[in-house]
Amino acid sequence: MTAAGATSRMEMEARQSVAVAERQLRQYAAVVEVARAIRELDPQLAITCARGSSDHAATYAKFLVETETGIPTASHSPSISSIYGTKWRKLDRALFLAISQSGRSPDLIASAHAAREAGALVVALVNEPASPLGDASCMPLPILAGPEESVAATKSYIGTLLAIARLLAEWSGSEPLRNALESSPQMLSRAWDLDWGAAADALGGARNMFVIGRGSTLGIAQEAALKLKETCGIHAEAFSAAEVRHGPSAIIKRGFPVLILVPADAARESVAPLATEMVDRGACVLVAGGFVEGAINLPTLRDLHPALAPIAIIMSFYKMAAALSIARGLDPDAPPYLRKVTETR
Repeated sequence: MTAAGATSRMEMEARQSVAVAERQLRQYAAVVEVARAIRELDPQLAITCARGSSDHAATYAKFLVETETGIPTASHSPSISSIYGTKWRKLDRALFLAISQSGRSPDLIASAHAAREAGALVVALVNEPASPLGDASCMPLPILAGPEESVAATKSYIGTLLAIARLLAEWSGSEPLRNALESSPQMLSRAWDLDWGAAADALGGARNMFVIGRGSTLGIAQEAALKLKETCGIHAEAFSAAEVRHGPSAIIKRGFPVLILVPADAARESVAPLATEMVDRGACVLVAGGFVEGAINLPTLRDLHPALAPIAIIMSFYKMAAALSIARGLDPDAPPYLRKVTETR
């Protein structure tokens, strides 16, 4: 049990994301090779396949693939392959992006085999390239996060986001994104040093809350909600700023906690007014990535590339979540009933 005032393994590993970014910069050849294969394929469709935190990274991948390349991207449900045994008709012009930390989940492996048999280019983003999923793919792309012992994934998630951004920069030929990634270690280090203590104070007694994002921040909203559930015992649900208005917002009343992750791109103008509306209702609104009068405005880095701003936000969030877990009398390294590797079928 991690004692109050002690540093949890979750916090230590999250901080190691800086080293992950440095390793990825040094070992860029694999990204170049995978991007070249994708360009040669010239896919008409991209498909993601993942679970848990990796699936939240897949949400980010969908956003970047669609905005950077204009290629429609769908999410594959692994049970279609593992339980129902559905055979794809033809995927010879499709990119199948399988994302996993361990590379050992049977349903992801079955899905990769099915996609490859149908002719897809299967790329596996894995922390362990020498894994069954890596073997099932056409090309593994190492995340390079190194060993991660805490049940709550942190550096492997950030490493996955960075690997996706690097792949898209190389695939699309985006010089601005490629140049921004050169300073990703410094970006993460600066984000780690930001003080989100106000968020921990506000959420100390929370039982239920929403985490809201849109576009580039939807994936990290999903990830933040998961971490609040598994490490802090808070029933947190993630929503798009567009979807939350379709019913869920009805339960947001005075004192209800809402964490809003504002994108650093065109979606900003659709998210900020929602935060103001929630403040007017008397909700406890925490804002990262913007400033809203009456909200608890959390410090974030400014002038980042819009695709990398969410990665900096989740870095700051992880430090806060680890501290919040301990403050609530929990152990962020060993959430109840959970294991590090979840092997689903």
